[in-house]
Amino acid sequence: MPIDIYEGHAQTQLQLHETYMRRCLQLARNGLRNAKPNPMVGAVIVARDGRIIGEGYHVRCGEGHAEVNAFASVRPEDEPLLAEATIYVSLEPCSHYGKTPPCADLIIKKGVRRCVCGCVDPFSRVQGRGIEKLRQAGVEVIVGVLQEACLAINRRFIISNTHARPYILLKWAQSSDGFIATSGGPMALSSSFTQMLVHKLRAETDAILIGRSTLETDHPRLNVRQWSGPTPERIVLSHHADGIPADFLRFDSIEAVIQHLADNKKQSLIVEGGTNVLQQFIDLGLWDEIRVETAPITLSQGIPAPKLPSNARLESRQYVDNRCIACYGKGV
Repeated sequence: MPIDIYEGHAQTQLQLHETYMRRCLQLARNGLRNAKPNPMVGAVIVARDGRIIGEGYHVRCGEGHAEVNAFASVRPEDEPLLAEATIYVSLEPCSHYGKTPPCADLIIKKGVRRCVCGCVDPFSRVQGRGIEKLRQAGVEVIVGVLQEACLAINRRFIISNTHARPYILLKWAQSSDGFIATSGGPMALSSSFTQMLVHKLRAETDAILIGRSTLETDHPRLNVRQWSGPTPERIVLSHHADGIPADFLRFDSIEAVIQHLADNKKQSLIVEGGTNVLQQFIDLGLWDEIRVETAPITLSQGIPAPKLPSNARLESRQYVDNRCIACYGKGV
């Protein structure tokens, strides 16, 4: 039996909105590698009978936004349905001229009846203006469907635009009794599978940082070998240039690193060690996410892992190869 996206119980309508917004998020994730520094956005156009007649996502920075690609996918025979259609967008449509024209103007031009947004765009040149423009043109606008998920998918873009710094992820592996290495040197605490997950994370991140002691003891390559994707910009925190590989950047302070990344529109940074460097970021409050892999190994002594900040809130926990991977975010 066909549905009517404009009729029915409020709870049913909300469920429909969430279903189509989940599809927007699925589409948006396809832009993970090439959309940055723009946000990842997905758009779905739904006819009154509930049928999806168009969808798209922001493929690459400088090219058409999700709404543009969604409208472009609508077949000519479905064009008359736009007058009674709803467009779902995971992020508020833009209202300004950048590398492409405003998507809010396109939605108005196409005559769509309603726009459902996952969340407001935090970018200062949008930030509610797209929603207001649509409403002034007579388009019904609903905001906040799956808002937390829509914000989370672009957390790097949001932090970059609201804090003028990259999204900072601190990561380390530790023994079950809280050591990251033996006193005699490094020790493999990750399995081959969790190492692959680390390389996947690197491929999705703009820059990676270690301290001088980690460079000298571990000699890490910090590249992407076990996943497909680009190697992040590699940075060493050190007062001295000697011994640092030519393809690594060197800075002598965290502040200098953050400024460099912000100036070059790098939206994300992984800090992989060692303990002193990780603890510096924690003590400065310069972190957004912490991932700790705990191996089923007891060392009894060695180099202690960093201390989790008092405001770290456990957000998820998974077990892989008998290893626990816990992710923390900032609590209130």
